[in-house]
Amino acid sequence: MSGSFRTNIWDPGLIIAQMLALQSIYYFFLGLWLVLVDCISQASRSVDQMFSYEDLEFKSFNGKLIMIAFVLNSLTGSAGGLWLLISRTRQCLDFAATVHLYHLIVCWIYNGSFPMTLSWWLVNVACLALMTVLGEFLCMRSEMTAIPVSVGAKSDL
Repeated sequence: MSGSFRTNIWDPGLIIAQMLALQSIYYFFLGLWLVLVDCISQASRSVDQMFSYEDLEFKSFNGKLIMIAFVLNSLTGSAGGLWLLISRTRQCLDFAATVHLYHLIVCWIYNGSFPMTLSWWLVNVACLALMTVLGEFLCMRSEMTAIPVSVGAKSDL
């Protein structure tokens, strides 16, 4: 067991805490991006923008801005959350997929029906892919950094 980092440790408390924190980061940054988008478009702020799949449409300008907010959320807050909280390349896909699965369940409950619009599915699958790839890239860069090894005091012989 010596010389390895978290190889076979099953810690459900840690996983649940990481999932709750990552889900919170996902919705916090999505809300932040939606407020920024609403300031640009002068649209009214609503929780529907986050959970209603009818608002994600290609036809309207506001729908396109909401889609941009979802993509920016995947590129900034969510991928950064994977990097800061998870820090393991192998686990990025698992946590990103779980975040989006929970988002699907919340949208299903909020709307009272299963999301059937193509635009909702395209945006969420693209955001899942972006969040996973960028999170894996950031985690891989952290894992590949050199580990400084300090040797005791040097003496000139």
